[in-house]
Amino acid sequence: MKPWKIRFVAAALSLVALRALAATPTGFSVVAVIPLPDVKGRIDHLAYDPVDQTVFVAELGNGTVEAVDIAHRRIERRLSGFGEPQGLAYSEALGRLYVASGDGHVNSYHRADLTLDRSVDIGPDADNVRIDAPAKRLYVGHGDGAIAVLDAITLAPLASIALRGHPESFQLSTTDSRIFVNVPGADEVAILDRAQKKQIGSWPNGAMRANYPIAIDAANGRAITVFRQPARIVSRDPAHGSVAADEPTCADADDVFIDERRQRVYVVCGEGVVDVLSNPALHRIARLPTASGARTGLFRADADRLFVAARANGAAPAALWVLAPTS
Repeated sequence: MKPWKIRFVAAALSLVALRALAATPTGFSVVAVIPLPDVKGRIDHLAYDPVDQTVFVAELGNGTVEAVDIAHRRIERRLSGFGEPQGLAYSEALGRLYVASGDGHVNSYHRADLTLDRSVDIGPDADNVRIDAPAKRLYVGHGDGAIAVLDAITLAPLASIALRGHPESFQLSTTDSRIFVNVPGADEVAILDRAQKKQIGSWPNGAMRANYPIAIDAANGRAITVFRQPARIVSRDPAHGSVAADEPTCADADDVFIDERRQRVYVVCGEGVVDVLSNPALHRIARLPTASGARTGLFRADADRLFVAARANGAAPAALWVLAPTS
């Protein structure tokens, strides 16, 4: 796409976004809608470099990873050659970007010039990535049921923690050695122990199905899971798994985030909206229209921004939405 066309599309998208926002009572202001030219297919997860204000976008269907300069609202770099990039993580301390792909490869890149540092094949369907920064460990969900534990510097495999199905989103506890893992194929949230390197418990889904996003609400002592069937959000006491709140939310959710400053929860949904919920009650207080299929995002408290990735849809190109929460 020619530069003038990109600028024209960006302006048009921003106008549409602002008109959509006017219909919502509260929630977000649209800072920018940055086109991702020539990106086709599904978009997966995001990562953020706070120093350079760069968002990395896993363009699964395109086989690429985009580095988007938020400050200047432009594409910094596009990395290619991936077999379905899905999970991303960035370590400021190590200066490395990590990419996990469906073909089983986990790659690390030097942030300075985005050159390849290391690569390891951990097996099919490498997906979500989390970093234990103090321990310099990388955790990657993959396959029919496992979390691979890698050395964050060398990518050397250190352990594998078995699960009863493919892991979707998972979170590392900041208060102990547990990992909370959504395992929709087993209809449970699995509880793992990093020290013991094994599953130590589970929370059954009950009548609900398709638990994909999960977040840890440390301030309120809750673990929050979002289900697609039916579309509901549930918070639990992580000590014993008892349900503290159970409320409806938007459909086809793939990401959920906690805004501790405002005591809100943001749910990013493929039906084309972001739900804004009160915390800890989880009552909806706003709903922002985005774009159909835009179900992945990233909230960063240090930037005070929610980034939402929208796939190409008809004449509208793929885009990265930059949203500022309103007080």
